[in-house]
Amino acid sequence: MASSSTEMLLQALLWKFPFSCNIRTRIIPPTLLLTSPSIGSNQRSSKRTLNNSICSSIAPITSSSTISTNEEVGGFVADQHLTLRNICEGRVPDHVLRRIEELGFLMPTEIQRQALPILFSGQDCILHAQTGSGKTLAYLLQIFSVIDTQRSSVQALIVVPTRELGMQVAKVARILAAKPDQPVAEDKSCTIMTLLDGGTLRRQKSWLKAEPPTIIVATIGSLCQMLEKHIIKLDSMCVLVIDEVDFMFNSSQQVSSLRKLLISYSSINTRQTVFASASIPQHRRFLYDCIQQKWTKANVVHIHANPIHPMPPRLHHRFLICSRKERHSALLAMLQSDAPQSAIIFVNEQSEKSKKAGNDPATNIVMDALKNSHKGEHEILLLEEKINFNSRAASFSELRQGGAYILVATDIAGRGVDLPDTTHIYNFDLPKDAVHYLHRAGRTGRKPFSESKCVVTSILTSEERFVLQRYENELMFHCHEMFL
Repeated sequence: MASSSTEMLLQALLWKFPFSCNIRTRIIPPTLLLTSPSIGSNQRSSKRTLNNSICSSIAPITSSSTISTNEEVGGFVADQHLTLRNICEGRVPDHVLRRIEELGFLMPTEIQRQALPILFSGQDCILHAQTGSGKTLAYLLQIFSVIDTQRSSVQALIVVPTRELGMQVAKVARILAAKPDQPVAEDKSCTIMTLLDGGTLRRQKSWLKAEPPTIIVATIGSLCQMLEKHIIKLDSMCVLVIDEVDFMFNSSQQVSSLRKLLISYSSINTRQTVFASASIPQHRRFLYDCIQQKWTKANVVHIHANPIHPMPPRLHHRFLICSRKERHSALLAMLQSDAPQSAIIFVNEQSEKSKKAGNDPATNIVMDALKNSHKGEHEILLLEEKINFNSRAASFSELRQGGAYILVATDIAGRGVDLPDTTHIYNFDLPKDAVHYLHRAGRTGRKPFSESKCVVTSILTSEERFVLQRYENELMFHCHEMFL
């Protein structure tokens, strides 16, 4: 059996709690459909033949633009009673399936149940589902279904927006790729390499030469640096995943490099493209752009899990109104009364105006207040963009070691950071929009097998109340007022 630390990690990164939801899939009209080319070798194409247990649950797709649960999605009808093994057997290596089952992951979540048949068919796909819904495991299973460990080449590439998310995805992939105790002698292991911001070019080049990777997890800046220097070639890449895609395309620093990757450094004709995110504003326009800009093939399938309720379940939302001068004392009082197992306090990045005025960053002020006045036994940690990568890695490592913590963080922790022991989220500063609220809130309520409510608290002035109401309307959740 896996160690407790391994189990905790997979619980944090792979477990996605079940919830009932509808699936909305945008299907391109038949006049625009193109035949999806085969990806990879003949050896891999044989893996795409559905096994008997899945064939019984599949029917041809009819012309439709909105697909609901139990209806056709991308050409398939997904049986709600199929296990992960039923869906993946004959495609995903058995040792990967055994590892997943070993840790208790038997039934697929809604997004996995609907997405995996489409992914296994080789179609390009947009995975659009709540935080904590199972998108990472879905695309990793597809990657393991097509890679050939006998080939020394990059066959799958996962692009992430932050170093922290990249570390997590790579860790999960390595756990799944690990061979059993008695591996077949002729089998080569699957090498997973990270190209993340903060790494050294010399070390990365040495790694590439010594042990060519099968899967690369990368941030776009580090990846493009290697591509521009012709250190990495993507000629054999058959799966490209862009995780947190809306964040990537909304960042002016990353969008140019990402477009080069999608259009210049690789071709839609030789790869399967998978986009994933919990939030894709104007997703119909994004789908249109994917086709028009040739980021994906024309028959790309958009799977939208639970579009009616984008906020994860089991979250209790509340707000406290106070003056800005009272925020620190209010935060300390709430920590004392709530007694969270572990918590994340979100603070906005310091504005240029505040920097020029010589003000201390809010992160420093909150950290000082906690260290001087908080009476709990929590480890107080900081995670923000401006601290160096080694310090960020150290903070992240400490969080992973277990024990009670309070993490003071900017929105860098709002994307993909899976910390299942987090029971409380505090918005010391109100997030700048509903998307950021959604991602912050999604950092809690992730612990497997737990039905306990997790709490998201926003501290705001009376003038900011209307902003939070706008988020409530947009994300369709209710937030009630609390008093100290």
